[in-house]
Amino acid sequence: MDLPLNALRAFALVYQHRGVRAAARELGMAHSSVSRHLRELDRWLGVPLLHAGAGRAGLAFTPQGEALGRAVCAGLGEIERAVAVLREARPAHAVALSTTPSFAIRWLLPRLPAFEKAHPKIELSVLVDQKLEGFTDGRMDVALRMGQGPWPELHCEPWMGDALYPVMSPAYWQDHGRPSRPAQLAGLRLLHDRDPQAAWESWRREHGPSRLSLHGGARYASSDLVLRAAQQGQGVALARHRLVAEELAAGTLVRPFGALEIPLDAAYWIVRADGTRPRPAVAAVIDWLRWQAATP
Repeated sequence: MDLPLNALRAFALVYQHRGVRAAARELGMAHSSVSRHLRELDRWLGVPLLHAGAGRAGLAFTPQGEALGRAVCAGLGEIERAVAVLREARPAHAVALSTTPSFAIRWLLPRLPAFEKAHPKIELSVLVDQKLEGFTDGRMDVALRMGQGPWPELHCEPWMGDALYPVMSPAYWQDHGRPSRPAQLAGLRLLHDRDPQAAWESWRREHGPSRLSLHGGARYASSDLVLRAAQQGQGVALARHRLVAEELAAGTLVRPFGALEIPLDAAYWIVRADGTRPRPAVAAVIDWLRWQAATP
């Protein structure tokens, strides 16, 4: 049977929400398009599904509309459950890991060859996403996040601490008189990160100077961008040690104020679905991550 599936899907949402506008928002289409689907379905069935001229209380479904609404919603629910089961049935050795762009580029990717050597049978896929989604439908097995956890309705394990300190390029350091004291920051151009834990206000509060102006300087959407700007000599970045250690070792960035830093406890988290035991491959990835956390 050639079912009008798009029209049935639209009708199911209208039935669930008891309104066309809410269904249109969920479908991401115009109100008029949903109404057109309903008219097409009426014509195809040959019976009305809605009473004409429904009042302010909302749409009024005919007995035929009520019966079809219940049946279509039940059928779509069965399809969604079947799809979820199939998606969960991906190979046992496959693991999907989500993290943020800067952490993927600066911390995780350089370590993946070592992971592959330690676990050659595990197929680890890295997905870059700012949102914590995909656990319930099987799209995601584990996530790595920076910031203030825990997050509701998820299993959140404090993973690594970190530290903040200013960094700049060797050329910028030379050109600005080789600053070595925090008071000298007042004459330098600050680079700002969107990361709330890496805000210059925390450095001013802890190490000064109190007259340090936080209004000037460029602002960047990611930690990777702000550190790349610092490498290019555009100013001073307040860096996370975990993200900048390789540049310091290579000499492309310098840490001008010695051991002065701001400690960040529980700066990174391992996140997964709550109330479930991880598959063996996922557990192996988590164990490797814990071991990496103890590696300088």
